[in-house]
Amino acid sequence: MFRTPDRLYRVLAIAEAITWTILISAIIARAAGAPGIVVTIGGGIHGFVFLAYGATAILVALNQRWHVGVAVLAVASAIVPYATIPMEIWLQRTGRLAGTWRREQTDDPRDARWYDRLMRWFLIRPFVLVLLLVVAIVALYVVLLLAGPPGGK
Repeated sequence: MFRTPDRLYRVLAIAEAITWTILISAIIARAAGAPGIVVTIGGGIHGFVFLAYGATAILVALNQRWHVGVAVLAVASAIVPYATIPMEIWLQRTGRLAGTWRREQTDDPRDARWYDRLMRWFLIRPFVLVLLLVVAIVALYVVLLLAGPPGGK
């Protein structure tokens, strides 16, 4: 399913937009009298997908060799509701999502960089990469939950 960077990025961009809908709906429901737990659940779902989208954007940015500004913009697009969708469209139209995962070394001198070699090692072992990403996302999610909700309380 995620044989190319553009497919993985698209799925997470859409998932991020869907979870914005869940969160906004939960906030509206709470304002209409629903119990506050709906926002806790909606916020939890959104927060986890937000982190997964950010990790995906960074992974794809490294694979596609985006400039730092493009990578930061891709990650930051998750902060604005539904902005990941136009971001994905723009990245697609500008060719920044074109290509495959860079599993093999080429003659490109950038392939000799330590982080390119490390990324190739993980891309050759996708199970290890997915496991590492899930553990990192869950760990960050737990740390953020312990820190408390945005805006404090």
